[in-house]
Amino acid sequence: MENAAPALSTDMLVVLGLVGFTLLMFMTERIRADATALVVLVALGLFGIVPASQLFNGFAGNAVISLMATMVLAAGLDRTGVLNRIAVNLLRASKGMEPRLLLLSSAVAAGLSAFMQNPAVAGLMLPVASRLSNRTGIALSRLLLPIAVAIIMGGSLTMIGSSPLILLNDLLLAANRHLPPGVDALQPLPLFAPLPVGLALVVLGLVYWHFGARRWLADDALKGVAPARTESYFAKAYGIEGDLWELTLSADSPLVGMRVGEAELQPGAPLYLALASNGAARLAPPTDERLWVGSVIGVMGERQAIQDYAQKNLLRASTRLRHFADLFNPARAGISEAVVPPTSAFVGRRPEELRLRKRAGISLLAINRDNQVWRENLRGIPLKAGDLLVFHSIWTDLAQAAESRDFVVVTDYPKDEQRPHKLGWALTIFAATMALAFSTLVPVPLALMAGAAALLVTGVLDMDEAYAAIGWRTVFLMACLIPLGWAMDATGAAHWLAQHSLARLGPELPLWGLEFAVAVLAAAFALVIGNIGATVIVVPMAIQLALGAGGSPVAFALIAALAASNNLLSASNPVLAMVAGPAGYSARDFWRTGWPLTLVYLVVTVGMVNLTMWLLPFA
Repeated sequence: MENAAPALSTDMLVVLGLVGFTLLMFMTERIRADATALVVLVALGLFGIVPASQLFNGFAGNAVISLMATMVLAAGLDRTGVLNRIAVNLLRASKGMEPRLLLLSSAVAAGLSAFMQNPAVAGLMLPVASRLSNRTGIALSRLLLPIAVAIIMGGSLTMIGSSPLILLNDLLLAANRHLPPGVDALQPLPLFAPLPVGLALVVLGLVYWHFGARRWLADDALKGVAPARTESYFAKAYGIEGDLWELTLSADSPLVGMRVGEAELQPGAPLYLALASNGAARLAPPTDERLWVGSVIGVMGERQAIQDYAQKNLLRASTRLRHFADLFNPARAGISEAVVPPTSAFVGRRPEELRLRKRAGISLLAINRDNQVWRENLRGIPLKAGDLLVFHSIWTDLAQAAESRDFVVVTDYPKDEQRPHKLGWALTIFAATMALAFSTLVPVPLALMAGAAALLVTGVLDMDEAYAAIGWRTVFLMACLIPLGWAMDATGAAHWLAQHSLARLGPELPLWGLEFAVAVLAAAFALVIGNIGATVIVVPMAIQLALGAGGSPVAFALIAALAASNNLLSASNPVLAMVAGPAGYSARDFWRTGWPLTLVYLVVTVGMVNLTMWLLPFA
């Protein structure tokens, strides 16, 4: 292969400029990640870098189809109550002992993440961990981080376990169009190709927490139980405490004619939880609903504060619940916590835009972000991924709203399993899908989509539920960025970067050293721009580095994809973002526990990929 770096062309400059733009926007968040990806996609078409006839092929690519199908399969398991059964069995097997419970729950999380997207598994495991915490008294802060690490490690067990690995085969096939003469075409990796690497990483994670690192986990008594089961938790964490009162508007009250939202902003106003008017009572009254003479407001607050507020506004106050006794029954309604996942439509929007009260019957009481709590003027605060939201609602309303997957309820609240009678169908379809994908009789995306279709035909899910299960933001982000990876190859930008990197690293650097450098680069990019962006940018360059140095392009590419999932240091990882709020983790917690594991992760990945490629036939 020609070792001299090619001269920079106009097309290469455009592609490198778009890479720089992507890095900048992902770091500064001036434009949302999916909007940034769309801008990049459009720019590639307008500059003629990617032909218009191929520009939108990413939306129908194998990676995107596989991603959507795995999300639907995960929803089928969730709908039939698989996770509730897992929680019960974990409690029985561990006998309440923390080391055993931590080991078993982490192993289960790793196994699930082999076949589901990491954020989806995190969403499924959060209520499981909450139930385990509630039943055993073990703090959530001692459970969630080891489970999160296991989820990240388990994503490397199969080619559908994480977004980088789902993307990898598409990038390998795209690289074939621009290989130098005489170089064999790169073959897509089979479903269980990374299994030896993944097993080594999972064992690493389990051993890391079981022998020693567990002592770094905080044991905060405040987080020692599941939030829904104790009023003291919300009193200490959010200042949400007091008694339930009914306040009746008299004819002289200044609140008459005022909207609920305006009344809530009055100085000293308690938490407005319910409203009875015109003979109908409901929780979470809409902010635009007006208060009239005789309206009864259900509020929560301390006795003296409520009495002062009632006297000031000429309200009749009573602790006897005549109108709301049924609505405030703890078996029917209560306070809960939910975390906003990175794929949520809530991200970037203000609560006043979401209209949770009117649409879902949910009152937002507080927002917890990085251990900073807001209780005032919540409606104007733009939400971010990882925010912990405190709700008051009827449990059935909460369960229905949670189906949108715009938030993941952390609280172990009373709810019925929706379709437990379909459990057998869900497990059978899931097992058959994996067997078909492994058999290579049909392509993996087709096998996965066949499983998703079978869930619909057998009634495990309906079509609306399947649509709701798909994280469209992640799908859109991946589909829009895939052409950037193609452009890196097609224009020679990846080759140019690879040759300049080889020149600066020097010819004396052994192949394993170059592989380790690729792994570090991919991990560093993932910290800044996420695992999908890091994979799209680094994998084409890794292939060119391997060709220039005489190494295996597939090995280099696999190392880059695996390392792109190695973000154990910050909440920019969707899984860590989802557990940070419920467990009260800080950035310091992630760095303290994550940096040793990150380094060992990279070493194990490089070593095991080379061993695997040497031993197995697809090398």
